[in-house]
This record gives sequence, C-alpha cells and structure tokens, in this order.
Amino acid sequence: MNNEEEIEITNNEDRGAKSDEDVVSQQANDANKSDEGSDDVSFEDVNEEGEVDARTTIKKLREKIKKLEGEKQEYLDFSQRTRADYANFKKEVETNRITERKFATKRFIEELLPVLDSYDMAKGNVEAWEKVDQNWRVGIEYIFGQLRTVLENEGVIQFGKVGDIFNPNLHESMEMVKVENESENDKIIFVLQSGYRMNEIVLRPARVKTGHFEKS
Repeated sequence: MNNEEEIEITNNEDRGAKSDEDVVSQQANDANKSDEGSDDVSFEDVNEEGEVDARTTIKKLREKIKKLEGEKQEYLDFSQRTRADYANFKKEVETNRITERKFATKRFIEELLPVLDSYDMAKGNVEAWEKVDQNWRVGIEYIFGQLRTVLENEGVIQFGKVGDIFNPNLHESMEMVKVENESENDKIIFVLQSGYRMNEIVLRPARVKTGHFEKS
C-alpha cells in the first residue's frame, strides 16, 4: 500500500468518526429542543454522553402522572358538586311545588266554608228542613255528601261536636254556660259554627259554648 492510499483511508476514517459525533450531537440538540417546547414526557432524554437517561424519564413520568391525578380529582370533585347541586335544586323545586299546591288548596277550601255553613244551618233547623219537598231535600243532601267526600280526600275534616272536651287549639269558646252535671264541665254543650282542618292545619276553629260546673 502506497502513501497516497494510506492518507485516503485515514481521511475516510476521520470523516466517519466526525459523522458519528455529529449524529449524536444532533440527537442531543433535538431532545433538548423537544423538552424546552413541551411538557410532555419524552423517551429520548439524552445525557451529555449521548445516552438515554432513564432516571430523568422516570422522574418526568411520575410528575406527569401526579399532574394527571390532580386534574382527575378536580374533575371528579366538580362532577360530584354539580350532581349534589342538581339534586338539591330538584328537591327544592319539588318542595316548593308541594307547598304551593297545599296553600292553593287551603285558600280554595276556605272559600267553600261559608257554603258548608249555609247547608249546616239549613239542615240544623229541623222543623223548616222537614217541610222541604223530600225529593229536593234528598238531592241536596246527596250533593253535599259528595262535596264532603271530595274534601275528605284532600284531608279536610270537620270537627266540633257536642260532648267533645274543649281544646283551645281547636275550639273557640264564645260563652261559658253553667251546668248542673259535673261530667259536662269543660265540654262543648252547643256548636255555633263547625271547625275545619286540613291534615294538621286548622282552617278555622269551631265556635262553641262550653259547660262550666260550680261545686256548691
């Protein structure tokens, strides 16, 4: 082999070595640029020697997982709060609907009470009531019987009868009447106007006369 051939081989080897160094350097530069431009994890983290740094990659993976777990928890908390708020909203709407219906029914029934009072007064006058044509009287009694059934289905109950013990929460005593029998003391002896309640709501107290017994 002559000197010219040896020089040519040496030059080729030098160019090959430089080419390998350039490739490694370019890979390192590309990896650094990728890290600077994005937070995503890269599996091509290259150290100064041009080797993949496993510890750096694992560290970035852990940081990414921690970040994703935090975001997942935030979305989960938001979803749970939204569902809870919606459930509370539905409950509030339903409660308001029931309350509005209850008070609307209450107002309607209160307007019907004078009609029921008129019927009770007419029927209470037994002598005059018996003089009315029987067919007409039976028809009126049937109609008011149906009306009371409808009211009872809505929880409306008439109260205040002779012999009931006086209850200040249900009855309004218009007069105390002296009685000779001690068993009639603090009891209703006469009903001036019936009382009505709807479930637990007193629509109107019964206006009554109560007995008062005095020991001699």
